[in-house]
Amino acid sequence: MRNNMTKYLLLLLPISLLAFFGLKSFSHNTENQNFTAYHYAPDDLQPTATQKKVENLVTEILGQYHYRRVPLNDSLSSKILDNYVKELDFNKMNFTAQDVESFDKFRYELDDQLKEGNLTAAYQIYNVYRKRAKERFAFVTSLLNKPMDFKVDETYTPDREKASWAKSSTDLDDLWRKAVKSTLLDWKISGKADTTALKDLKERYKRSEKYFDKTKSEDVFQQFMNSFTESVDPHTTYFIPKTASTFNQEMSQSFEGIGATLRNEGDYVQIVDLIVGGPAFRSKQLNPKDRIVAVAQGDDKPYQDIVGWFTDDAVKLIKGPKSTVVRLKILSADAPTGSVPKEVRLVREKIKLEEGTAKKEVLNFNRDGKEYKYGLITIPLFYRDFEGARSGEQGFKSTTSDVKRYLNELKADKVDGVIIDLRNNGGGSLTEAVNLTGLFITQGPVVQRKQADGEISAEYDRDPSVTYDGPVSVLVNRFSASASEIFAGAIQDYKRGLVVGEQTYGKGTVQSLIDLERFLKGEPEGVGQLKITMEKFYRITGSSTQHKGVTPDIELPSSFSASEFGESSQPSALPWDMIATTRYNPTNNITEKEVNFLRGKYHERLKTETDLKKLLAEIENYKKAKEKKSISLQEDKRRKEIEEQKKKNIITPADDLAGDIKPTDTKETTKTVASDSTSVAQAKVKALKEKHEKDTYLKETERLMTDLILSTPANGVKVTQVEKKKE
Repeated sequence: MRNNMTKYLLLLLPISLLAFFGLKSFSHNTENQNFTAYHYAPDDLQPTATQKKVENLVTEILGQYHYRRVPLNDSLSSKILDNYVKELDFNKMNFTAQDVESFDKFRYELDDQLKEGNLTAAYQIYNVYRKRAKERFAFVTSLLNKPMDFKVDETYTPDREKASWAKSSTDLDDLWRKAVKSTLLDWKISGKADTTALKDLKERYKRSEKYFDKTKSEDVFQQFMNSFTESVDPHTTYFIPKTASTFNQEMSQSFEGIGATLRNEGDYVQIVDLIVGGPAFRSKQLNPKDRIVAVAQGDDKPYQDIVGWFTDDAVKLIKGPKSTVVRLKILSADAPTGSVPKEVRLVREKIKLEEGTAKKEVLNFNRDGKEYKYGLITIPLFYRDFEGARSGEQGFKSTTSDVKRYLNELKADKVDGVIIDLRNNGGGSLTEAVNLTGLFITQGPVVQRKQADGEISAEYDRDPSVTYDGPVSVLVNRFSASASEIFAGAIQDYKRGLVVGEQTYGKGTVQSLIDLERFLKGEPEGVGQLKITMEKFYRITGSSTQHKGVTPDIELPSSFSASEFGESSQPSALPWDMIATTRYNPTNNITEKEVNFLRGKYHERLKTETDLKKLLAEIENYKKAKEKKSISLQEDKRRKEIEEQKKKNIITPADDLAGDIKPTDTKETTKTVASDSTSVAQAKVKALKEKHEKDTYLKETERLMTDLILSTPANGVKVTQVEKKKE
């Protein structure tokens, strides 16, 4: 497959450089502007003339072309200030309440400064942060020269996002003392010698201070600009030149490693995205927002602590030649307070785009002695070779062409139904979401689009043929987003199939990428790129997928809440709303009566099936563990806390929820009988069988499919959509 195709994988629509906007007419002359007088200290970081021009340009573009058209006024200025302070000191461990109060003089000035290309406030605030951070490093250095008493009965609250700001530097000293003590205690309990732990922690903070000193003016600029853009919309982002280069490289080239995009978040190296098909993605043990705290090479080398490292340096440890082993210590995205990092072993590979394409399996499901055969098509993302499509290349690679071939093969195998697995599918090509829907319906609208100026259009399946007209289920989870939501929503709206799983992510917006070099030529330094939200998607019923996503017909147990994961967890996310319903003709294959019948069957099994009951118990344990916000710093109590956590086998959203579930002792069994190739090795077949036996969500989907078929005379679930008149 062409490398060019990868540039479309992480966005819902092909990236546009927005050449049609006429932005060349913008003026960015800042020479005669009135800047607030401010004298920087010799070691302060300062803005450059180019950065002031970029700030002014980005402000104008957002004001005129962002979907939301949020006015840049005092209200937005206040949000930007709060965002910026939060970005700098997320856990409230550096600024005092007095510092934060001193920033209030900028609360209603940032909007004016953005319009002027004035970065005074941004750098003043950062330089205060820089000074406070250096004070904290000095305090920790002195603290680590004193003994720690682990017999004192006291507690520590690691998550301070909702805490009050410390009233004084003395209060900060106490917070940092507890944070340091907590780390040393956990290391002590894990078996690390006291002298080794002390030495390692001293090195961690020395390294952190060294990396902190490497921060450049452009890093501060990017952080401030993203505090601005993310106040408008969580998916609008400014990239400084080096970040833009990395972003483009990751989207257009293959590389050897684990297949993950990383960035700094506070003191941690955090996972941003997983490359579909890569080792990290396939492991099902890693998720966005997980934090990597240590890295080890091979199966026998010691772990290297990377807390406080810059991402670039961490990547050097994590990347490596294919077929080599790397081990990671991971703090899951939403692990309960005080969780011990889990260890993940990965084998590095050449990251191949083809590994992210659709896969087919045939499953045998036995109920009461009768065999049912189901086709399972797993789609990790919606891919399309746009270059091949534009050039008229025959058989160019696409999700629809692959799935169409699989459906024809499954029909030849005489399957009783098809399951489309979209779990963890973050989106991709809109065209493919529309075309894929067309394989299951005759013709009609699939999704509606609304631009910032209010213009509404619809994307249609215009092919009257139907590739597969049998029973269909679509399996989704909280990480199914964008194009996945368009397909699942259309299948549900046409009443063509059953949607099963968790409420989806709720991303109903579209971004385009602007190369700012087109409008600021001849600058002595690079100017970067802007990713901007410009459209919104709506289902054919008129309901937006934004915020709400797609609610399954049958909702399975979930540890996620909309306020913690998904679009609804983003304060600046665009709202849910509705537009007019477009004309379409549902198939009525899945009636409300049938959905209610299937829900009843599912709720009966919640009380009887071992795997479902265990899943519910594990989720309940997890939710209870999450309620605990503090941990003990007394050694005996902390040891008991950790043991209790292990006994309860507490899961987190980053874990495979069904990972430890054994096959149920019922009259129903599932086995894999075929894969993409008839010559699949026995080991692979066995591994797939074991994976599916542990997959509670998939097993319940098979049960629901069987219920549906048994409730429909003569397997009569067929497409009966009325032919749509041409408009």
